[in-house]
Amino acid sequence: MSRSTFVKSTVLITAATLISKILGSIFRIPLQNIAGDRVLGIFSLVYPIYMVALILSVAGIPIAISKLIADARAQNQLNQVKEIYITASILAFLFGLSSFLVIYIFSTNIAEILGGQSTRFALIIVALTLLVAPYMAVYRGYFQGFEDMKPTAVSQVIEQFIRVGLILFIAYLLVERELADNVVAGGIMIGSVVGAFISLVYLRVKYVRSSFKQATSRKFTFHRFTSWSKHILKLSIPIAIGAITMALLNFIDSITIPYGLRVIEASESHINYLYGIYGRGLSVVQIATVFATSIILPLIPLITTKLAKGNTVQVRNLIEKTYRLTHLLSWPAAAGLLALTLPINLALFTDLEGNWVLAIIGVSSVFTSLTVLSTGILQGLNLAKQAALFVILGVLIKAIANIYFIHLLGLVGAALSTLAVYIILFIINTWYIYNHQPFKVMKRMIFKIQVASLFMAVVIGLPTLYISIADWTRPQAFMYLTIAIIIGSTIYVTLLLFMKVINMNEVVQYIPGIQKKGRADR
Repeated sequence: MSRSTFVKSTVLITAATLISKILGSIFRIPLQNIAGDRVLGIFSLVYPIYMVALILSVAGIPIAISKLIADARAQNQLNQVKEIYITASILAFLFGLSSFLVIYIFSTNIAEILGGQSTRFALIIVALTLLVAPYMAVYRGYFQGFEDMKPTAVSQVIEQFIRVGLILFIAYLLVERELADNVVAGGIMIGSVVGAFISLVYLRVKYVRSSFKQATSRKFTFHRFTSWSKHILKLSIPIAIGAITMALLNFIDSITIPYGLRVIEASESHINYLYGIYGRGLSVVQIATVFATSIILPLIPLITTKLAKGNTVQVRNLIEKTYRLTHLLSWPAAAGLLALTLPINLALFTDLEGNWVLAIIGVSSVFTSLTVLSTGILQGLNLAKQAALFVILGVLIKAIANIYFIHLLGLVGAALSTLAVYIILFIINTWYIYNHQPFKVMKRMIFKIQVASLFMAVVIGLPTLYISIADWTRPQAFMYLTIAIIIGSTIYVTLLLFMKVINMNEVVQYIPGIQKKGRADR
């Protein structure tokens, strides 16, 4: 792949991932506005179960088969391309069907663990997506093996637009008919199934019409299937484990938070409602962390490539730059979420329920971003197994902390548990990265960023303590947020310039997705 093609492909896939992440984050806000906290609660309880199954089924397949196809092309073994495609398709079918059957057969038991049978219908519907999504992964990996990132990028955006649009449209229709919350929650999951199916149709059409389609004169045998399966699984499993960080922690929330709430004698309906309140915080955090989650995809192979070439200086520089950029963006976002908790809650979610939960989870967003980033860096450094062990450790701590703190503090305890776990994972990840690839920690720079973020937060947040926001309308809250964001951003950037953390040339450079010509990594 030429340098220009690589850069274009990276920009394209990063932009598509960013768009998909944004769409996948913000739709929960109008969903809550339309259907209420109970429906959002059921959705937030069920979706992590699906995501864990999906990631384990397909996360590593695109990268695995793209690498195998690229290797086969480099060796001019085009017969192998068709065999890789057939093998991956069979694996996709087996993984998808197995995952669906497990969820369907044990749906009653899983629903009970999630807080009650009101989650079962939504769980079964969203699990149907597992019959479709693995095939998308195969086609995406196939095109990537031929250095064509456009189908992957377009299919991601198509899937999310259709999914989000249908979720909100179906929610509106079912709520207008005054159907029960569990029916509404199940109905909106159809959006995920249809979005995946339309995206698959697009990819299939592109494949049929593509000049990349290969034929083979060799008979495809069981021996070839098992041989290629070993290659695909060897590459894909570590990737899947590394990609599961946030999904697995959300998964453990779906199990332990309902259990903790049940212990303090919350009813099934009240558990759904409280988890909807908790879901408000998750929605805001997903928006705040969208940049960190989007840059991981191109960052991992870039670090791995430079490491393989022995360019340790460039690897270190890349780690320092991404850490620096994440700190620059994450600290003010977290401080702003904390300072503007009240107007954010009213403007986005129509009332002031769960302010403390929203505030604490908002603060955790900085450590969530840094944890996602550091996990990706560990993968890039070929330390995926260690990253997986750290994630498992985090899951164990989260499970215990959720139950303990919920018993003491209720839902606020779950939010504190989230904050604590991401702090621990960030520290462990960063320490391990430093020991294997020493880099400049930039303590003074981070301190200056924190000071600027805190000062900005005080300026925009202090007035909310002296204003009766409960008497405001949503437009008034939106107006305050708009003005506060403009003033806060100006204060933050000005302080960074004054403290020489950044210079004027970097103000534009550090806007996500924008790079100055000639500053691409060499």
